[in-house]
Amino acid sequence: MSKSTNTNKEKKPEKTGPKTGAQAVVASLEKAGVEVIFGVQGGAIMPVYDALYDSKLRHITMGHEQGAAHAADAYGIVSGQPGVCIATSGPGATNLITGLADANMDSVPVLALTGQVPTNFVGNDAFQECDTIGVSNPVTKANFFATETESVGDVVSLAFLLAKEGRQGPTLVDLPKDVTIGEISNWEYKPPELPDHVEIPSVADEEIIRSAAATLIDAKKPVILAGGGVIKGDACNELYKFAIEFEIPVVTTMPGIGAFPEDHELSLKPAGMHGTGYANMALTHCDVMLAVGTRFDDRLTGGVDTFAPTAEIIHIDIDPAEISKNIHADYELVGDAATVLMQLYKEMGSKPEASEWLDQIKAWKQEYSIEYGERESDGKPRPQYIIEELCRATDSDTIVTTGVGQHQMWAMLYWTYKKPRTWVSSHGLGTMGYGLPAAIGARFAADDDQKVICIDGDGSFLMTLQELSVAVREELDITIVVLNNAGIGMVRQWQDAFYDHRRMASEYPWVPDFSKIADAFGAKGFLLDDVENVESTIKEAIGYKGPSVIDARIDPAENVFPMVPSGGANGLFALTEKHLEEL
Repeated sequence: MSKSTNTNKEKKPEKTGPKTGAQAVVASLEKAGVEVIFGVQGGAIMPVYDALYDSKLRHITMGHEQGAAHAADAYGIVSGQPGVCIATSGPGATNLITGLADANMDSVPVLALTGQVPTNFVGNDAFQECDTIGVSNPVTKANFFATETESVGDVVSLAFLLAKEGRQGPTLVDLPKDVTIGEISNWEYKPPELPDHVEIPSVADEEIIRSAAATLIDAKKPVILAGGGVIKGDACNELYKFAIEFEIPVVTTMPGIGAFPEDHELSLKPAGMHGTGYANMALTHCDVMLAVGTRFDDRLTGGVDTFAPTAEIIHIDIDPAEISKNIHADYELVGDAATVLMQLYKEMGSKPEASEWLDQIKAWKQEYSIEYGERESDGKPRPQYIIEELCRATDSDTIVTTGVGQHQMWAMLYWTYKKPRTWVSSHGLGTMGYGLPAAIGARFAADDDQKVICIDGDGSFLMTLQELSVAVREELDITIVVLNNAGIGMVRQWQDAFYDHRRMASEYPWVPDFSKIADAFGAKGFLLDDVENVESTIKEAIGYKGPSVIDARIDPAENVFPMVPSGGANGLFALTEKHLEEL
């Protein structure tokens, strides 16, 4: 046997799969169908970034890790698939926490990957070491500390699966550097399976379904309350079919906006602290409420004792922990929203006899209209008018992101949402600064011909302004409208209403010209302070192919109404500041 032949026999076949833990992490993401990642580079996560160098995954370098988490959150809302964010150890990981807490409160699918110091350094206060598992545990659905190179890819696959299955939410995998640089002998991707202890209900109890259907048929004042779970459970078609067939008015929660088309006569738009008066009246006076995918948070219910005081509650939710947690449910239907709605639909032999109730709803719509009157206030365009013009200038599939504050409430009330996954906002955590990075994440999840509009406030915009650099660098077609009232308007409104006008730290004596800041970043800036220019400015900004910013100067005295005082009864809402003082 020749020497050359002997050499060929001994030569091992070249390994084509992942050679390191980092490569297995990236391969797992690719196999899961991930296309884009939002993150910030750093030392402990560098092996994973090195593996991304040869990957088809698109990495978007954000200005701040919080922005990465919010972008991933918005991507998850719009796409329905987990958004992925990545950061290094220590401050990189802790900077993700606000975004993960936001996603956790709103049940949004997000996967976070964080670098960590080598395992033999853990607990020694090494440079940029942090107990990421301990810090993130309260604000994630599940988190994992990767201990073995051979299994790290499987851990990432499982975390991705858990983020989207059942009640959605954020998951996190902490990746020690020795695990990601370690070599793999033989790893192949295997589709992840849910652990045995994780049970995801689908079909609700048939006996309770029959009882709930009978109660709904007998109702004289029925109402449907559609929460964010309707959208996350892809149950909007089932909800529409149910509501139309049985002629039941639909109220949404804030996260449920878009679950039912707001241009339909059965739509009452959102309820709650700043919901419409007619939605709150419907919830207050109904005799049977079909609540789907909602956790009945305090911004919706006001005082629990006064919420829907005479109603029997039928509650559908995939998470049994939410049923009867805040509001007692007379009929507990645990299961997938779409599946359970169809169960209930099939059991309904007829629609409720509720013609008088529908007439009452129509009367409330007229009596408690959200019409705002003049287009301008103190010589400046009113925010309600600006939002209505934005809505008129765009198609019904336009995605709206917001920060948190008065502008968020105006965007909720005065835009007409007709489709799911077009309203992207921070609800449970109420995170100022959410709007701009969310617009970036939404842009990557949206169809190419969809518009993305960020309606922001000057206070929120200042918190994550650096992400404008990302929008310019990536040449993203988004339009940011800053409703600039030179302060934190919602705080100022509360101080005027409940703290005897003692305004502390809610007004800015000076704010920058955001149109010039936009120009400096390389975006297109517009200054809007004349009501006559609203339509033309909006048209030009939306038509600009790239990031544009409208600095819309509005009257600082403008307030958001309707308003229910915190903990108050939903049926006792104020339509004016004077009315609020009387409550």
